Amino acid sequence: MVAQAPHDDLQDDEKLAARQKEIDDWLPITSSRNAKWWYSAFHNVTAMVGAGVLGLPYAMSQLGWGPGIAVLVLSWVITLYTLWQMVEMHEMVPGKRFDRYHELGQHAFGEKLGLYIVVPQQLIVEIGVCIVYMVTGGKSLKKFHELVCEDCKPIKLTYFIMIFASVHFVLSHLPNFNSISGVSLAAAVMSLSYSTIAWASSASKGVQEDVQYGYKAKTTAGTVFNFFSGLGDVAFAYAGHNVVLEIQATIPSTPEKPSKGPMWRGVIVAYIVVALCYFPVALVGYYIFGNGVEDNILMSLKKPAWLIATANIFVVIHVIGSYQIYAMPVFDMMETLLVKKLNFRPTTTLRFFVRNFYVAATMFVGMTFPFFGGLLAFFGGFAFAPTTYFLPCIIWLAIYKPKKFGLSWWANWVCIVFGLFLMVLSPIGGLRTIVIQAKGYKFYS
Repeated sequence: MVAQAPHDDLQDDEKLAARQKEIDDWLPITSSRNAKWWYSAFHNVTAMVGAGVLGLPYAMSQLGWGPGIAVLVLSWVITLYTLWQMVEMHEMVPGKRFDRYHELGQHAFGEKLGLYIVVPQQLIVEIGVCIVYMVTGGKSLKKFHELVCEDCKPIKLTYFIMIFASVHFVLSHLPNFNSISGVSLAAAVMSLSYSTIAWASSASKGVQEDVQYGYKAKTTAGTVFNFFSGLGDVAFAYAGHNVVLEIQATIPSTPEKPSKGPMWRGVIVAYIVVALCYFPVALVGYYIFGNGVEDNILMSLKKPAWLIATANIFVVIHVIGSYQIYAMPVFDMMETLLVKKLNFRPTTTLRFFVRNFYVAATMFVGMTFPFFGGLLAFFGGFAFAPTTYFLPCIIWLAIYKPKKFGLSWWANWVCIVFGLFLMVLSPIGGLRTIVIQAKGYKFYS
């Protein structure tokens, strides 16, 4: 029996490293690391300011003035804090980068447990958002069609969702985060535009006659369930954390100039834009329409038709960008699994099939269950609250172990309690909304 030469071992290691590098250069998250700080700004705006912003006046009507404002402000502060934690933790181990949320989870909780904790939640959020955006894109296209062509024969929502999906069958083949930066910039501009249209045209309408600010539900149970549902809508509106490490992975980093500097600058700009979108829409919309506001504020603004049609097209363009940002980490997971675990060759053909399959699957589910409002609250509490409000805090406590009862310790526990409260209560309200809406629902109508 001849002992293997150390030289052969070296060659094997080199081959392994070369293959690893080839795979990393091909995967969407790690293949391009030359992003500028402003990429982080508009990727974060696109990820954060989703169609959820249009549901905020409705959430306010379910929460009421006091609790509504408190939950909005608290969410803004807490999610900015947890986002800062994630940016800080991206490179806390010298010479290593946690390019994906689950890699950070594995560092905190161990190889297996980290995966089990993070991946299911992250996938629920990302796939959930993609499905909800399929529905939103389809609904906004349908509304645009109705406004522009009043005499046309009505077309089923199902077909509009298919039209919206057709764009993604093309865009999904852009290889990585940096290649979608143009789409993302357009989407970020659109989110600011339609939010401004929503609150400015509400304000120009003036407070409606017989406007009421009390709770709409007649029963105590109804009021409580609606309150829970409103919490879920707010949780859904702050969901950018699921892609933040993946966005930061595209920024170059050296020991002298770590990526957290430019990333944090982008996050601050993004959060100012988020405040400019969320607070005026939520407060002005609720002030003008009271508890009679629709679950999408654009539906309450019937006139002028051209302006509402424009806003709906802006929503479509924005949601196209958002869909791509949330789909990219899912593509990365699927391609990693196929290439690293199942030893497929990293080829364009593989990518073509994987991504088309994903777009087709989200389209199909969106066409089958388009209960927009209820889905938001249900997914919002179930998966957004953990990944956005308290998972970063738990990871922070596990890794840094701050002093008991110190400022950092208290700050993290407050976030964890608030996040748990959201996670438990909002799916209850959302599920009830889905049940009520589903009673009179016909498939593919």
